[in-house]
This record gives sequence, C-alpha cells and structure tokens, in this order.
Amino acid sequence: MVILVKTNLTTQARAHVVLLSSDLDLSDEPLIDQYSLRFQIECNFRDATQYWGLEDFRHVQATAVSNAANFSLFMVNVASVLLRPFRQANPHFGILDLKAYFRGHKYVSETLQLLPQKPEPVLIAQIFDLIARLGSVHHTELCLNMS
Repeated sequence: MVILVKTNLTTQARAHVVLLSSDLDLSDEPLIDQYSLRFQIECNFRDATQYWGLEDFRHVQATAVSNAANFSLFMVNVASVLLRPFRQANPHFGILDLKAYFRGHKYVSETLQLLPQKPEPVLIAQIFDLIARLGSVHHTELCLNMS
C-alpha cells in the first residue's frame, strides 16, 4: 500500500490518495508507475472495444478470445501511429476520420482499376481527397500518398 499526500500550494488544502496492490513484493515506485498508466490502459481498452471490434467477438475458445483481444489492441497501436500526420494538420482528427479516409482510399483505388485509362495524377489526388471526406467527422486537407 502507498499513501500519497497531495497539497494545494496556494490553499494548503490536503488530500490523500491510496494505492493498493495484492503483490506484497512490489515497492512503492513501481506501484506508482503502474497506477499512472491506468488511465492510458483504460483509454486503449475503450478504443479497442469501440473502434476495433473487441466487443463484437463471441468466441468461447481461449485461443480465439486471445487472438481477438490481441488484434484489437494491436489496431489501437497501429491507429495511433497512423493518426500522427493527420493530427499535425488537424488536432481533432480521430479514429473515425482515419477509418473513413482509408475506406475512401480503398473505394477510389478499386474504382480506378475499372477504368480503361488512368486519369491525371492531379485529378486522382482530388478524387481521393473528395471521397475521403464523405465519412469523416473532422476532415483535414492532408493528402497522404497511399497508392
């Protein structure tokens, strides 16, 4: 058990935070570190559930459950990396925007393969940008070259 005392420097008001662990060999620093990661772990689990299908699987075999959970959490990490360039242009760009962008990219790629002649690259970039906007919540003008 670790008890932290927080003191407001202006009002001198004090509050106590109690951190508990069932691991009796765990010292105070690792316990504090683990608790500081708790919010990030909860956010990652929420994203895995909400955006990457963790709530949708209904498997009862241990291997299938493990695979689904690991894949969902893996996708949270991949999405985090893919969001970086978009968030430089628009800090509100989120996972739904990312999914819309790549879904639009896939639709355009498949449609362009059906054409007898490929349009000019400038026109292709405009089409990609327009289609990627269709399902986005926070569209950004960033156009990544994914072809």
